[in-house]
Amino acid sequence: MSKTLDSVSGSLRLIRSELHATIDLLLGDQQGGSSDVLDAFASLLAEAQRVFVLGAGRSGLALRMTAMRMMHLGLEVHVVGEVTAPAIGAGDVLLTASGSGTTPGVVKAAATAVDAGARVAVITTAASSPLAELAAALIVVPAAAKLDRSGTASAQYAGSLFEQTVALLGDALFHALWQRSGASADDLWPRHANLE
Repeated sequence: MSKTLDSVSGSLRLIRSELHATIDLLLGDQQGGSSDVLDAFASLLAEAQRVFVLGAGRSGLALRMTAMRMMHLGLEVHVVGEVTAPAIGAGDVLLTASGSGTTPGVVKAAATAVDAGARVAVITTAASSPLAELAAALIVVPAAAKLDRSGTASAQYAGSLFEQTVALLGDALFHALWQRSGASADDLWPRHANLE
């Protein structure tokens, strides 16, 4: 192992470099004009009656962070699998993330959402995956999928780069929607949890 990468500072530099390159690709002309794709993705969430989030493992944890921020913005948000999550239906959006786009539970839930009249917003590395085929809005992240151990797309372990990008995309989506809303930070603050 490289002396540079076995230190925390070296690893941080690697992660910074990979995230920088990935974000540059997301902002570039990939997918026929990614800034339009990103803005359409945000609009889909903003127009939803309710937003449901679902992802497995670390992707799911990143989406939970996004759910919290969307709630702070005033959207009605539910985490799939929580006992208080209602049935999804027409007018709702299911926000999903799966590096492979083949995670069985996520794909099945997306199909159920479509059958119920909801739209699905997908973040994945696999543009031709079963999950991507169900998408009303799709962001393709140029990162390694969980099972890719080649080191070609990322030197990081498993789907780390994808999961980090999902977290950053969630914050970017929130920030854009917040700016569109015209609300101040003080307007959002009362929605923060007061039971901790």
